[in-house]
Amino acid sequence: MSNAYKEAGVDVTAGYEAVSLMKKHVKKTFIEGVMTDIGGFGGLFEIGTGYKNPVLVSGTDGVGTKLKIAFLTDKHNTIGQDCVAMCANDIACSGAKPLFFLDYLAVGKNFPEKIADIVSGVADGCVLSGCALIGGETAEMPGFYAIDEYDLAGFCVGIVDKENIIDGKSISAGDTLIGVASSGVHSNGYSLVRKVFDLNCEDEAAKEKLSVYYDELGKTLGEELITPTRIYVKTILSLNEQVKIKGISHITGGGFYENIPRMLNDGQSAKVNKNSFEILPIFKLMAKIGNIPEKDMFNTFNMGIGLVMAVDKNDAEKAVELLKAMGEKAYIIGEVTEGNKEVEIC
Repeated sequence: MSNAYKEAGVDVTAGYEAVSLMKKHVKKTFIEGVMTDIGGFGGLFEIGTGYKNPVLVSGTDGVGTKLKIAFLTDKHNTIGQDCVAMCANDIACSGAKPLFFLDYLAVGKNFPEKIADIVSGVADGCVLSGCALIGGETAEMPGFYAIDEYDLAGFCVGIVDKENIIDGKSISAGDTLIGVASSGVHSNGYSLVRKVFDLNCEDEAAKEKLSVYYDELGKTLGEELITPTRIYVKTILSLNEQVKIKGISHITGGGFYENIPRMLNDGQSAKVNKNSFEILPIFKLMAKIGNIPEKDMFNTFNMGIGLVMAVDKNDAEKAVELLKAMGEKAYIIGEVTEGNKEVEIC
């Protein structure tokens, strides 16, 4: 152990302890193909057979300022699921099965139990996504991050046969849009969330605001805002075996207006019926308290729909029933129209 390094603020021994504590969480994610244990300089994963023309699909993302809610509530065992969800859901939109995930965690000070809590959430997210956590990095950065704060980002790689890629190219006007319910705010728009609820104040005052119970939410504000992002990977892969999914949009930052057009082709637009699905109470509450125009809400948040899929209109009812059988709340929310990649909310 380097005493000089420890005096500079980096405790190498604490790092060893953190790795030891997180191992049990990492192990539960190991699937067929994992070739290395954690602790090496690289994570090895064998793709295996069964693919005619395999294409790798990758995605990377972080959690954003939702981390502030984790700091204030001192709840760190779910924020890792958010990180996995933001990456794995994205690559699943191409029809890809996630294979492995790596995380990057930067902390102001290494508290081994806290790090193990964070990684346990990452591992839970990997299990829900069906992928392995095969590596990562924990960096102790005193003077850069506050002693009790951290940042978390991740990277995911998946695989899909080239002929099975979901790329939106087969979408045509008249196709039906199906929305799959979100679990809440997910991991986007938290700078606005914190402004609406006046959480950009002293920590003690912010903690008090987060502890307030709201009847319309059925829980405290903190409990609502820390709810992890729903992971749709297994739902997408299962549905795609039974119904042809033409295109998928993961509703993240930018809401409906920015994300739905990402799956459309030139000359196409989308029409969404806002009364066709349940707008979750948290979004109604924010719009009311913050006096936020409806268009801004739909341009920032998922409004209760975390995933939008385009299917042939003749497959729509079947798709909704299959999704409900999987435990998802699903709705027919609109249709693809002719246009210039615009979204009409009506």
